[in-house]
Order: sequence, then structure tokens, then C-alpha cells
Amino acid sequence: MTETITQTESEPIIRVKDFKAAYGGRTVLHDVSFDVQRGEILIIAGGSGCGKSTMLFHMIGLYRPAGGHILIDGDDINAAQGSELNRIRRKFGVAYQSGALFGSLTVLENIRLPMAEFTDLTDEQMDMIALAKLKLVDLEGSAQKLPSELSGGMQKRAALARSIALDPQIVFLDEPSAGLDPITSAGLDQLIIDLSRMLKTTFVIVTHELPSIFAIADRVVVLDAAVKTIVAIGDPADLRDTSPNPWVRAFFNREAPGAPQKATERSQER
Repeated sequence: MTETITQTESEPIIRVKDFKAAYGGRTVLHDVSFDVQRGEILIIAGGSGCGKSTMLFHMIGLYRPAGGHILIDGDDINAAQGSELNRIRRKFGVAYQSGALFGSLTVLENIRLPMAEFTDLTDEQMDMIALAKLKLVDLEGSAQKLPSELSGGMQKRAALARSIALDPQIVFLDEPSAGLDPITSAGLDQLIIDLSRMLKTTFVIVTHELPSIFAIADRVVVLDAAVKTIVAIGDPADLRDTSPNPWVRAFFNREAPGAPQKATERSQER
């Protein structure tokens, strides 16, 4: 059985406590602790190879940590198995960097997949809900198209629609604007903001795109490959301007950094 803690609306919806990730005896991340507040947009950022995607994959239960705990609404996802793991996964949706749409299925059929797996809805009910989700991302006119008939930005929107098919409390996004032009990327950023406000959904997003970080993040967790842990947490503009860590300031200002410095002081979480 998983560890379950009774949650209140004022408590964080996600808690990462003393987390450690390791592959083949090689530590990738260690001593990682942070909370995600209900309804916020939290971004996990950092340089290449810092463990951003590793962190996300552990948070959705694809990998088990080498140490520590990840609590999703009070449930320890890394200790769950079988039907209990499926129950926890009903609480969140995921959109991967590639979109991960099934090329042989229409857009509508792709959106229906989570409902077919986790619910007993009729075909008519699933179609109705899927069309409603596509309308939220401005793709209702593309329901019968194949993914190959969509632009890159439209594929990202379709993947986002699928991630909210089950009305999850949390949505995890892996590099949502990767490969998009600046205008399309800005439109996707605004869509994420609109969905967060409209649906009261918590977003956890992995990205290295600075324009997106400044546009949508309530807070950002910054990882650094040199020290394999968190070097800053806070408002991205505050970290850019006032972080005590010169590497963090260089990251947000797109400057060539000096030697990375492990920050013992972190911006106060709001």
C-alpha cells in the first residue's frame, strides 16, 4: 500500500522530499526537495543534462527514485503498484515533448484514449468530451484529421487536449514549446495560462525556453548538472536580477557563466 496523507486545500498538491535519482550507480540528482502549490504553474529548468526530464519522469511514476519520496496529493507514487498506481495517475495528465500522438488514429481518437483506458464511458460520451477538450485548445475543426495533417503547433495543442481529457488536477508538460517558432510558442504559452486559470489546474513544466519561463511561471526550480541538485527556487525575474548565485543570474540573463556555485541560500517560496 502507498503512503497516503490527508490533504487540505491549503497544502501543496505535490511534495518532493529528499529525492535522489541514480542510474547504474551514477547519481543524477540528490537532496532535491520542493513543493508545488495547488493551481500554480511551476517550471523545472536548468542547463542541458541537469536532470530536468529525469525529475519529471520520476514525478509521473515511470522510474523509482534511489532515495526520498514524491507525494502526489498525499500519495507516494513511487511506492504504488497496480490498481493503486492507476488511481494516482488519474490525478494527472502528461504531454511529452514529441506529442506522442498515435499516427494511425484521428485526433479525436487520440483524445479518447485516456477515457477508454480509465473510464466506462460510452463511445458517444467519449466523443462529446473529446470534442469539448479540442474546443478548449481551438482544434475542434481538426477532430477527424490524422496527426500527420497537423502543424507542429497543432500537434502540441492536441497533445495538451489529451492531457486534460480526464479533468486532472495536475498536468505535466515536457518541453511543450520545443521546435516551435516564437509566435506559435507564445500562443501555446497563453493557452497554458488560460487553461490554468479556467480549469484551476496545476501545471508542472520542464523547459529551457527563457521566453516561456518568464511568460508563464509562477515559480521556477533551477537544477544544475555540476552539483546535481537545486541551486535556486523562486520567481524567475527575481532570480534573474537578485539571485546570490552568479550562475543562476547568468542562466536567466543568457550570459556565459563562470564556474557554477552551489547556492545554499534559495529564494523564499511564495
